[in-house]
Amino acid sequence: MAPEKKLMEQAIAILRQKGQKAVELAKKTVLQEQIEYKPLKEALGYFMKDWNDMLHPALVSLACEAVGGNPDTATQLGAALVLLAGGADAHDDIIDQSVTKGSKETVFGKFGRDVAVLVGDALLLKGTYLLHEASEPLPRSKRKAILNIVRRAFFEISGAEAKEARFRGKTDMPVQEYLEIIRHKVAASEASTMIGAIMGNGSAKEIEILGHYGRTFGILLTIRDEFVDVFEKDEIKNRAEKECLPLPIIVAFQDNSRKIQILKLLKGRITAHKIEKILDLSMDCKETQQQVREMRQMVKQEGLKLSPIQYLKAIFELLLESTLEDL
Repeated sequence: MAPEKKLMEQAIAILRQKGQKAVELAKKTVLQEQIEYKPLKEALGYFMKDWNDMLHPALVSLACEAVGGNPDTATQLGAALVLLAGGADAHDDIIDQSVTKGSKETVFGKFGRDVAVLVGDALLLKGTYLLHEASEPLPRSKRKAILNIVRRAFFEISGAEAKEARFRGKTDMPVQEYLEIIRHKVAASEASTMIGAIMGNGSAKEIEILGHYGRTFGILLTIRDEFVDVFEKDEIKNRAEKECLPLPIIVAFQDNSRKIQILKLLKGRITAHKIEKILDLSMDCKETQQQVREMRQMVKQEGLKLSPIQYLKAIFELLLESTLEDL
């Protein structure tokens, strides 16, 4: 008998299954554009080839289906969110001066700042156009609600990014302030589940419950990514120089002796040996363990809030639980 897949593997498979159609539509919509300037066309193709934002369209689809709707009716809206999130991501790489992500160059790293700005602009423009096109046939009240939700979400994200920029390169980031920035940065997850519930003709209560779920899941997933970043040598180096340090390190800084030791380790070349020590100092402390306990409490509370949503409840709970795996 084959071993059961880990929770995160199951979660990724669900998000891929539910979001794939919208991602493919988003890619097709961008790549069919007639762009005369070859470097820009090449850069857009380069970005879209690996831009597989399954999260937002999958949340749209799941929320729509959970309230009894047909998720296919929300595919175009999911594709619009893929493009809007892509534009924001391209601009974010410029702000953070992220030359690589994982083993691959970003558009900023490969094509330079000017082209990266234009790629982000093109994706935001195309995403906005697709959003309006998808909303046009809807009843006025639905159309207005969806457009307002997206507008508020992306202004909220912009505000959070601007606030985060003030702390780049600093070591005195207050934990609660950083958690609040994360809460605002995941506004698109809340928007996605709300839009899905609206498209599925959910009640006001169902839209509220699923919106809250989207925000909570986005927060938990982002915090999990913050923990993962502590294991990555290149990510630690880039974040220490050009961004904010990962949350577990910020949390560990509440212990002054650990803060002094970690700051010493961050000086000079970051080696595998240094990463090991940073890991020990940031993960094996009561403050970080408390953060994980708070995440567990968030999962428990969100599960209770989901009680009125019976259809697909097991999937929603699995997604929540997957964010805690191996922490």
